[in-house]
Amino acid sequence: MNPALPAPLADALDALAEGRSGRDLAERAQTISALYRSGAPSSRAIRDEMDALAYALTRMPATYAAVRAALEALAERAPDFAPRTVADIGCGPGTASWAAMDAFHSADDLSLIDGNKALLDLATEMIRRSEQAAATSRTLASLDATPPPSAELVIAAYVLTEMPDAAASKLAERLWDATEGALVLVEPGTPASWVRLMTIRSMLINAGAMVAAPCPHHAPCPIIPSDWCHFSQRLPRSRAHRLAKGGDAPFEDEKFAYLAVVRPSVALEPPRPRVLALPLEDKAAVSLKLCEPSGGLALRRIVKRDKDTYRAVRRAGWGDVVE
Repeated sequence: MNPALPAPLADALDALAEGRSGRDLAERAQTISALYRSGAPSSRAIRDEMDALAYALTRMPATYAAVRAALEALAERAPDFAPRTVADIGCGPGTASWAAMDAFHSADDLSLIDGNKALLDLATEMIRRSEQAAATSRTLASLDATPPPSAELVIAAYVLTEMPDAAASKLAERLWDATEGALVLVEPGTPASWVRLMTIRSMLINAGAMVAAPCPHHAPCPIIPSDWCHFSQRLPRSRAHRLAKGGDAPFEDEKFAYLAVVRPSVALEPPRPRVLALPLEDKAAVSLKLCEPSGGLALRRIVKRDKDTYRAVRRAGWGDVVE
């Protein structure tokens, strides 16, 4: 999986940023970030097309990398799942739609839903420029007031974190009702987001959902706070991305948590253990923290002299599944 933005999306962003003041975009991005951290709603943080572009330049690459990784885990577990219709809930600049089109080449009928007109306009414009989708609809609406459209793949990325817990659970329930195949929720990789996702996970299992990823089981999560389940995706920074963020590093690491569930009609491969932390390697062995299909956690040390097993896991990374 390539965590970088697809070329048509990167080209669309570059074209929209051409001729704009880099300093203005960077200042807007800093203001938007500060407002979000203070708890301000999207309508206050992003007010016009320049705000939307500044936000897209700074946040779209990391959000794309996280959503793309979650969809990769879903595709790995459900290799025959080929959704055509996608509902991008709280779409922002359309990041999840792009990740869906890259992960599932069958996805070409997009429904974009957001309550922020500037972001929705930007999302629609970038998809229009790229000619990636055969059909695209847009809905400007509050997420808690409008029924989500039914789709084979429903995605809500970095949406629940902006809501109180009760409202987030209620929205997740409505999204599941609209899901014909798979529902994917992606959130920041914080303890609070993980707790919220685990509450929603239990609710969805009780509603008949099958967990596809990251969990290889349907048992209660075995992780005990203050630990929590989250993952990390390293992504490259383009020149425009670095300028908008005011940083020099050529890459950044996005921490995220996610949940992918499916209808029983979606065929799943047998579950495999998932690596829950960076592998620890020394001269003699590699140690892996695993969430196992049995429903438990395990710390397994695979020594190099066990050549077959070591060969099978030596390249496993944080978030991967292993035999």
